[in-house]
This record gives sequence, structure tokens and C-alpha cells, in this order.
Amino acid sequence: MLQKERWDEILEALNANRFRTIMTAFGVFWGIFILVILLALTNGLKNGVQADFGDFATNTIFMWTQRTSMPYQGFTKGRSFNFRQSDVALLKEKFPQLRFVSPRNQLGGFRGSNNVTRGDKTGAFNIYGDNPEYINQEPLDILNGRFISYSDIQEERKVAVVGTDVIKSLYDLGEDPIGSYIKINGINFMVIGVVKKTTSQGDNQEDANTIYIPFTTFGKAFNYGDIVGWMAITAIDEVPITQIKPQIMKEMRAAHKVHPDDERAIGHFDLAEQFEKITGLFAILSFVGYFVGALVLMSGVIGISNIMLIVVKERTKEIGIRRALGATPREIRGQVLQESMVLTLISGMAGISFAAGLIWVMNTLLDAAGTVENFANPSVSVGVIFIALAILVLSGLLAGMIPATRATQMKPVDALRMD
Repeated sequence: MLQKERWDEILEALNANRFRTIMTAFGVFWGIFILVILLALTNGLKNGVQADFGDFATNTIFMWTQRTSMPYQGFTKGRSFNFRQSDVALLKEKFPQLRFVSPRNQLGGFRGSNNVTRGDKTGAFNIYGDNPEYINQEPLDILNGRFISYSDIQEERKVAVVGTDVIKSLYDLGEDPIGSYIKINGINFMVIGVVKKTTSQGDNQEDANTIYIPFTTFGKAFNYGDIVGWMAITAIDEVPITQIKPQIMKEMRAAHKVHPDDERAIGHFDLAEQFEKITGLFAILSFVGYFVGALVLMSGVIGISNIMLIVVKERTKEIGIRRALGATPREIRGQVLQESMVLTLISGMAGISFAAGLIWVMNTLLDAAGTVENFANPSVSVGVIFIALAILVLSGLLAGMIPATRATQMKPVDALRMD
């Protein structure tokens, strides 16, 4: 604990030249302010991007067939082929690390020709054939009713789950769609649910103009048989899907008599890989934030050290008197270090406080503005604040070390002789 006399000495030393003290402290203030703001902005970007993914199962790949680029086993180059439902069963059997293997089919699109009617109202929508587990891979908010069930799959029921814009196009305001019927390519389907996508990945307008029906019903109603347009494959959390992706591709090439080296025959999108790249990018941005903030803070620390050297020189006679009266080198060193640390901590805490105020203003403006793409809730954790405080303490010690050493090296007789 600092004694009252020591506090009085420190305050007197800092007040001796207020303008110089303020300008010196500003370097530390600005350094810690920049450090906290950079980390908050980085977190804001990170939170915004992660909000775009929402609860999307990021340990997922999407896989589809393309034309072959190499001849193999009597088949010519350029051959087209399709995944089948047997491929889904094969993957589930061969790879116990997979949590979900969801076959999907698609028909139409809301930018295409009208394919759905209800009374005298028509619309062009995306029609997806899906299984119940797909809602765990691309989460959807169920606003009304329910999603597709396994009994719908087994019994090939003609039921449909519709997006919010489908309701706006085919129903009157306030009309309840549950239990009503719509015609998809002339075939009646009963509406059992209304959903909204929880992520902002892809085209939000197209997502709202989407209709989901049971996968088995899709194949039978639209003459797809057991064809699978593409698959959404999610691994368990403990196994990165990117790690087993080559084995999955190899198994599918073998099942469809595709050359083992033909990488073009099966297309894929590795969501886990993309998510990992984004996570790595934000780790780099955090490092840059610490690095830049530390450099700016270091310039402030150097300024404090230089000023403390000047202060020590100005107080040479005082130090000589204290030494002559019995003050030990340790006490002299402690006084200089304490003055340095007090100046550093006060300016640093002010920088943290101003940064916290600016972060609060940013969050208030964001709340008022609503959703901002790829940016949300700029903030810093308590851990970052503790790191900043540790940096301040270390900075104060470093700033005072050289001046304190210089002060203890003075001989009392020489110090007293100086004017």
C-alpha cells in the first residue's frame, strides 16, 4: 500500500508540469484505446459472420455429380451419372463418423416459370425433396405447423412445408395456410407448416420462396425414381468432415465406375473448410489488433520513460538529500517506479474507459439500425480487459525501470553539488 506521504509526493511530481504530464499520458491512453477498439471491431466482424451461419451445421459438405473427365472401364469421357438412394445407404454403412446423410432433389425456382397454383393465384417457387434430418443441417424456424416427419417419408404423403413469401403470394392477408391445399405441377399437396430460414447464407428472397416436400414423395410425384440430385453430409463434431472427405469421394467414384483420379466427376462444396478459413482469418485479425495496439502503446511507454528521465534529472538534488538522510537505493527506485506506474495506469484506465464508451455507442447505433450485414455486437471479453491491465502494469514497470536505475546510480555527494 502506498502511504499518504508517498501519494502526496507522486501527485506533486505529476502536477509540477501538468501539460507535459497530460501529453506524456496521452501516448499510453491512445495505445490502449486503439488496442481495445481494434479487438472490439474484430469481434464485431466475427460475430456478424458467425450470425450469418447461425446454427448451420458447419461440419458439412454438399456433394453432387458432374460429367466424367476421364474414360474408365469401357465408359467414355464426358459420361453423366446420378447418385441414387443406395449411395445414401452405402455412406451410412461405410462411414459411422457421419451424423447425417441427407439426399435432396430440386424442382423449379421462383425466378423460373410458374409451377405452383392455389385457386386463381400462381407462383414460381423452389421445390425441394427433403428428409426430416435436413432441418438439423440447415436450421429453419417453424413459424406455424410442423416440418416433414419420418412417417411422411415412409407413407409418401403429399404434404408441403412452405416459406414465408409463398404465403404472401398464394394466400390472403391473415388467412391460415395450415390444412389448405396447393398444386405443384398439377399435383395436390396439403400445407402442414410454415418456416423461415434462420441464417442469411445465400439468397434470402429465394429461401423465402421455397417449398419442402418429402423426398420419397418428390421422387414418385415427379418421376425421379430413386435419383438423388445432391447430398448434404454432416460428420459428428469429433471428426472434421474435411478429414474423411477423400474417402467419401473415393467410395462414390468406385460405386459409379468413375476413374479414381477423376476429381471433376463429383463436385462438392466443403462448408467446414470455408468456416475454418474464416475462423483462421479472424485469429489473424486479432493478432494484428494486439500487434498494432502494442506498438502504439509501446510508443507511449517510451514517452513516459523519457519524461521520467527528465523528472529524475530535475529532482537530482532532492534525490541526493533523500540519500543523505538515509534513503536506500531500493526506496529511491521504488518511488520512481511507483510514479511511472501511477501515470501509466491512470492514462491506461482512461483509455479503456473511453474505448468502452465508444463500444457502447456503436452497439446502441447498431441496435437502432437493425441488422447490419457481416457485423454485429462489437465487444471485448473480460479476459481481454485483464490482458490490457497486465500490459499496463508491465508497461509502467518498463517505463520506470531505466529512470529508476539512473536515480539509484547517483552518489549523494554528486547529487547535492548539482544546481
